[in-house]
Amino acid sequence: MASIKDFFSEEDKKEIKRAILNAEMDTSGEIRVHLESNCTEDVLDRAAFLFDQLGMEKTDLRNGILFYIAVKSQKFAIIGDKGINATVPENFWVDIKENMRSHFKKGDFVKGLTEGIETTGKLLKRHFPHHLDDINELSDEISFGD
Repeated sequence: MASIKDFFSEEDKKEIKRAILNAEMDTSGEIRVHLESNCTEDVLDRAAFLFDQLGMEKTDLRNGILFYIAVKSQKFAIIGDKGINATVPENFWVDIKENMRSHFKKGDFVKGLTEGIETTGKLLKRHFPHHLDDINELSDEISFGD
């Protein structure tokens, strides 16, 4: 793999973006995916740093969600903004992460991500339902680090 941007095929990227769009039809939550090759620090610290770097705290309801994956380091995290973390149960992300991990272990990153994203949309619907006047506040494109 020459670049982390080549980790997913164009069709894979479209499938992940479709999952984001579908999930955001259920919730006003804003979902992003970020990939990097390596993470040499604590994965949650890195994901929190990127959350800020990507401007994800700028949503009106503070309901951004970042799915972060460091491919070569085999680390990943899901980070929710203050609005989400103040509303959902403490172990909200545990089942989603475990399902994703089972797919990742088999090398199926697309299925792991898309199922994680879809489940997030369905579960957040209760706390952050989609409204007719919702606007897409964050990009649905996958972002990439080094």
